[in-house]
Amino acid sequence: MSKSRSKIGQKKTVAPVGPMFKRIALIGIGLIGSSISHAARRAGLAGEIVGAAKTEATRATAIKLGLIAKGYADAREAVRGADLVILCVPVGACGKIAAEIGPHLEPGTILTDVGSVKGAIVRDVGPHVPAGVHFIPGHPIAGTEHSGPEAGFAELYDNRWCILTPLPGADAVHVTRLRTFWEKLGSNVEIMDADHHDLVLGITSHVPHLIAFNIVNTAAHLERVTDSEVIKFSAGGFRDFTRIAASDPTMWRDVFLNNREAVLEMLGRFTEDLIHLQRAIRYGDGDTLFDLFTEARSIRRGIIKAGQDTAAPDFGRPHGAQTEKK
Repeated sequence: MSKSRSKIGQKKTVAPVGPMFKRIALIGIGLIGSSISHAARRAGLAGEIVGAAKTEATRATAIKLGLIAKGYADAREAVRGADLVILCVPVGACGKIAAEIGPHLEPGTILTDVGSVKGAIVRDVGPHVPAGVHFIPGHPIAGTEHSGPEAGFAELYDNRWCILTPLPGADAVHVTRLRTFWEKLGSNVEIMDADHHDLVLGITSHVPHLIAFNIVNTAAHLERVTDSEVIKFSAGGFRDFTRIAASDPTMWRDVFLNNREAVLEMLGRFTEDLIHLQRAIRYGDGDTLFDLFTEARSIRRGIIKAGQDTAAPDFGRPHGAQTEKK
């Protein structure tokens, strides 16, 4: 399997340290879960890593790749004896799983997740967390369009942001412990309120994905353009939309259903700005177009300066002999 990997973040080195947790349980072993395993093993953060996945094929692959020592079909079995449990499943599945594993979580365990929506996680998971278990929602802002246990790699989190949204009254010691864990995986960590997280991610991640899904489908449905022409003449802009639109449908369905308020608010603002652009084009207002495009370009330059992307050609994606294979 071939996969392009961004070289962004690979400047950050993570020296191995002693195990922070005796047993990490990954509930879900896709791109995010498998990358956590790679990075945690790189840094020596776990005495043992186990995982839960629905299919035997996924569990077998994860064991074969060395991602987990043991694989379980039942998440309840995976969390027994774990002092760090990470829900790496779509947001819509977290509440049901939390209800199943709640009675089997040991006091002192940290329970966290990797979901792109935090308000819904607090709402759906929180009621099932027993006393003595430290529930600290989290969201690593990293990923690719690939999925499955084979898709993971240790560098996914290097110099990327991970947001933690601890509940009011959360134990500061355990919040710091989880923060340190993500930092040792390679991440920069920010702490904020769950609702604020959902608003920010609504515009930086969720709405862009919605636009990508929509524009790709719009192009595909144009009767004047054949499918072969859409593919053949894909310029850089459209091609990058298709990369985003290749993301996991289940995950993104759950994101939009569980962050609808923030997404709808951001879509409203986006629609207003789009109408402003439409009017400028309609009435030949070149000055407005130039000013808007200049402002947008400065945002792109700011992202590169912050180290969250690269100015290398083709967004730094390796090609040919540079493309890594698994």
